[in-house]
Amino acid sequence: MSNVRKEIIINATANEIRIAITEDKRLAELFVETPEKERMVGDIYLGRVAKVMPGIRAAFIDLGLKQDAFLHFSDIGSSFSEYSSLVGDEDSEVDVDEDGDDAENPSSENAAATTPEVKTQPQPQQRQRPTRNDNYQKSLPDIKRGQDILVQVTKEPVGRKGVRVTSEVSIPGRFLVLLPFDGKIGVSKRMQSFKEKRRLRRIVRSFLPEGFGAIIRTVAMDQDEAALKQDMDNLLSTWREIEKSVKSEEPPSILYKDMATTSSVIRDLFSESVDRIVIDSKKLFKEIRAYVKTVSPDWIDKIELYKDKEPIFDVYGIEKEIATVLSRKVWLKSGGYIIIEQTEAMVVVDVNSGRYAAKREQELNSLRTNLESSREICRQLRLRDLGGIIVIDFIDLEDEKNRKKVYDELRKEFKRDRAKVTVLPMTEIGLVQITRQRIRQNILHSFSEPCPVCGGGGLIESKSSIVNHIERWVRRFKSESREYRLKLIVHPTVAQYLREGTISRITKMRFKYFVSIKLAEDTSTPASEFHFFSPKQKKDITEQFIS
Repeated sequence: MSNVRKEIIINATANEIRIAITEDKRLAELFVETPEKERMVGDIYLGRVAKVMPGIRAAFIDLGLKQDAFLHFSDIGSSFSEYSSLVGDEDSEVDVDEDGDDAENPSSENAAATTPEVKTQPQPQQRQRPTRNDNYQKSLPDIKRGQDILVQVTKEPVGRKGVRVTSEVSIPGRFLVLLPFDGKIGVSKRMQSFKEKRRLRRIVRSFLPEGFGAIIRTVAMDQDEAALKQDMDNLLSTWREIEKSVKSEEPPSILYKDMATTSSVIRDLFSESVDRIVIDSKKLFKEIRAYVKTVSPDWIDKIELYKDKEPIFDVYGIEKEIATVLSRKVWLKSGGYIIIEQTEAMVVVDVNSGRYAAKREQELNSLRTNLESSREICRQLRLRDLGGIIVIDFIDLEDEKNRKKVYDELRKEFKRDRAKVTVLPMTEIGLVQITRQRIRQNILHSFSEPCPVCGGGGLIESKSSIVNHIERWVRRFKSESREYRLKLIVHPTVAQYLREGTISRITKMRFKYFVSIKLAEDTSTPASEFHFFSPKQKKDITEQFIS
């Protein structure tokens, strides 16, 4: 993995920030930040228990959101559990599987959540099957309806489901994660050097307050004591503020808001393995540069400001790759293709050869197509951030050795994935079952919204996403043309959206690019399309400046 060239490309407009992570110049992950869809993973709330449902071993917590949050009993921490004595003291030494470190899906909302999971955390009796009712009742946590409770969001709302929360609150920093209710010092499993682990544990133990725990993240390798202590002081200061808010606020209320997507990506994913960060916004460039200068000054030269007129995602070939995210069908270089279908219950992927192969070469051709599709499927699952149950229907293979080759290829490719993934061997009929950690809504929802015509049965591109396409079109137009007058034809709903605001979106676009745009409505134009007409040339010029 170390020889993979990794880059972070950031594109910012007035309504949207898009963060692309590329591996060997191919898009691997995409995060989208819009005002309408704020990131929630890592936020800490003072909530109130709305329902306790022992039958499903869960409680629902009122956080003041549209839907109550889901709290499973296994996510109820030692802070008010009768099992607090099993957690251990601050000298306990454990290895931690960071759901991300490098994996705290910041988006997390991959990027695994910003709340890493301590693998050694016990969950006693909850997993045991009770033999009598009284034993079963004893295994239930002492949680009651109407009770105030401190919780942290671990998963974004998905569909009609509310957020998932835990009472095991943690606060992530650059090098450390503070665990206010846990006395353990954990170290990321991604850190291989035993000597370095021991050195970091010794340093952190020297300044960690009694009763607190910490997780040492992978990016802490080779850092000196001063940098680690500064990070810990910042985290403790944040926690003290949260403690004050708990005493003064009435539930439901938010006590702590984690970083926005862009900041969390830099905090969680910018490491030695990243070759560079390229940003097309001066404001974001200054903010990120100032942050990195504070926490990792040696890496400041990796941050670049993009100044060219051509859109940054066009230059790096990302815009074309984003189109595959919105498509059911993804073509392979061999001529085969995969179909990705998402339902509420699971994701189904179908692999097709796309070509006729002679009988004697059928097994070999099927193996080649399956291996190629394995690599593309792993990339698409990461890129789209699809989680839950995933079933892949590969082309049938008769040889058991060939089926194992496909299984091994999947496992190898998933090692790049920051989310937790379990892959089962291929069955005789070519099916592979996968479970992938789901943290946030998949990326498709960032570019779409429920269709008002079909009642949510299908999806159309959101108005904000269409306006961003229009703005990128105008930017390309201005970089290549000297014309200053345009006529824009859109569906009435998009036209209304463009006119909204004290200073309308269309007015901002006119001033930003010094171009006169006459807005026209056309009910026959699909809501997801737009057309630009040149009065000077007296023709439609839309296709000339489409990516």
